[in-house]
This record gives sequence, structure tokens and C-alpha cells, in this order.
Amino acid sequence: MPLVQLVNINKTYQLGNQQIHAVHDFSLSIDRGDFIALAGPSGSGKTTILNLIGCLDKPSSGRIEINGVDVAQRSARQLSDFRLRELGFIFQSYNLIPVLTALENAEFTLMLQGVPKAERRSRVTDLFRQLGIAGLEERRPNDLSGGQQQRVAIARAMAANPQVILADEPTANLDSHTAIELLDLMRRLNAEQGITFIFSSHDQQVIFRARRVVRLKDGSLQSDSLESAE
Repeated sequence: MPLVQLVNINKTYQLGNQQIHAVHDFSLSIDRGDFIALAGPSGSGKTTILNLIGCLDKPSSGRIEINGVDVAQRSARQLSDFRLRELGFIFQSYNLIPVLTALENAEFTLMLQGVPKAERRSRVTDLFRQLGIAGLEERRPNDLSGGQQQRVAIARAMAANPQVILADEPTANLDSHTAIELLDLMRRLNAEQGITFIFSSHDQQVIFRARRVVRLKDGSLQSDSLESAE
């Protein structure tokens, strides 16, 4: 069974008197362990698809199943709980809480889940070591570089062992060297731990490093191909 399955998805927004058809009859299956990029220019629908998979929005029609759960039929409260326990998010703007330390930011999801303090500290400390940011636990976001903040965001996304990690333009605010380092790190985590990553990006570095590239144009699937980049 695919980890994520979208079947005949349509998404329409109402903008004043105008209807915006963001996604048209879109179907896609994503397996466990995929490292996949949704690619396309602005307005192609890639962020809409990512938001639908992330249960941040609902389709106008069609079916979305994640780990066997039909999320399109869930209530807002059920979706909030599902996101908390099943999904991890990495944003282009990091979305760290300024008044919390790096460690507190990374364990925030675990705190919301009610994980005991000792266990969440142990998990996050181990992740900081894996991600190369051990020693930065007590720094606040403003005292970290962009690359360090994004590593904290990756730790936060991974801490709760989600079914899938969704990354929306995760390299947009990083210099090319830092972006490449983080993408290679995420590929290693994917290969070694089987973490499923779904990116939304027009960054060629992301697309080059993806093992599968789904290209969109005007809200429709244009191509779906396995890549051979090493």
C-alpha cells in the first residue's frame, strides 16, 4: 500500500467573483522511503499539493489517503491531531519560536504530544548530534545562522518519528553551499533511516538530488520520473 495516495484531486479557490482552479484531476502515489520533489514554476500547484498532503487544506473533490487514512473526510480537529502525530514539516522561513532555545524548539512537537521531558530531551539531543548541531542546544534562533536554524527545524520535524516529512521550499533562504549540505544530509537520513521526504521546490539543487521528480504545470501533472543523480 502506498504511504500517500492522491486520487483525482481538484482544488478550487474563490477569489472575489473569480474561481481559481489550482489543481486539476491530479493523481499520485508515494511509497514509503521516497525522496520526491514536486517541481514547477510559481502557480503550478506544487505548494497546493503539499498543503493538501499536509492536511493544511482540503480538496474540493477527490480522495487523499495517508498511511491508509482518508484524511479528506476528517474533521478539522481530527486533522490537527493527525498532523501532530503523523506528519513533520520543514518551512522555508524555519518557523522557529524566537523566545525558545534551539532544544526547546526541536522538542516542541513532543511536548504537545505529552512525551515526558526526559524522553524528549534524550531524543532531541541525539538528533542534534546526528544533524551536526550538538552544542547549540541553549542558543535562541536569532543567535543561529540560517543553516543552523534549518537543522533545528529538521530536528523538530524528525523528533516525533512522523510517517512523512514535508518540506516547502526548504532551501529558499539559504546560500547555495549551505543548501547543498542540508540536502545531502536529508538524502543520507532518507537512505539510512528510510524517512520519506516530499519537497515542494523550483530550486534545481533540490530537483537534482531528488530520487523522483513530479513536474506540475498549471495545476496538472506534467511528468513523473525517477532520477539517477547520485
